Amino acid sequence: MNAEALRAFWDEFSESRISVAALAVVLAIVAAAVCAPLITPQDPYDLGNLSLSDARRPPGFVGSKGYAHVLGTDAQGRDLYSAILYGLRISLQMGLVAGAIALSIGGTLGIVAAYFGGRIETLIMRIVDLQLSFPAILLALVLAALLGQGKTQLVSALVAAQYAYFARTAFGAASAERRKDYVEAAAATPLSGSRIVFRHLLPNSLPPLIVVATVQVANAISLEATLSFLGLGLPPTEPSLGMLIANGFQYMMSGRYWISVYPGIALIILIVAINLVGDQIRDQLNPRLRR
Repeated sequence: MNAEALRAFWDEFSESRISVAALAVVLAIVAAAVCAPLITPQDPYDLGNLSLSDARRPPGFVGSKGYAHVLGTDAQGRDLYSAILYGLRISLQMGLVAGAIALSIGGTLGIVAAYFGGRIETLIMRIVDLQLSFPAILLALVLAALLGQGKTQLVSALVAAQYAYFARTAFGAASAERRKDYVEAAAATPLSGSRIVFRHLLPNSLPPLIVVATVQVANAISLEATLSFLGLGLPPTEPSLGMLIANGFQYMMSGRYWISVYPGIALIILIVAINLVGDQIRDQLNPRLRR
């Protein structure tokens, strides 16, 4: 996509005020998460900065370290504002890494199946169809329980639960491209099959994959929060948003709502904003799906 096409794409995108606002929210959250060490009063990973005497304090409380906890503290005495920004870093990291790996694996499998056909297509797509018959959350729960806690294990569970969506989308897009004259002409040359796949089919199958990637990043963030809430995601020493919500859930009835509510609001805003941006991109790349 050249500069003129990008400019035209942005001009159409900017016509939707909701999408522009959602994109601004996503960029603001990303910037805040990246700059978290610079704009937060506390490092929630540093146990030396935590004080149990400051645990479960309400918003605005001035703690023993001398600074005000704007959003209060959680059950471990973490500054909730700091923990939320660091939690957003983890959520974005898990979503982007899992989405990128799932896109690479699923997109490659789908395009290879579409190009070579025959038994290769049957084998790959039957495995994909079998996986798509199970809910992604169920597969992620089983894999997370088997692999244990940790970032690597969590990313592996998310990738295994999501790559099939990319494979199915890539297969549909590449199957349409495979029948076009330029691919047939390339196949008649001495070019190898792998070069045709990565030079011709893959670039022309990217638009629908980009749309799916946007949606799946939001789904990966939601899955990570769900697994962490259930104690199957990241360890308690890493305050992801799901872990923060889980830590405060037991205190909801006692009036300490902020421990769960504020991380929950941050999670909802992030997921909704990403989905709104993805919907607009989908509508522009495929106007037939426009509501």
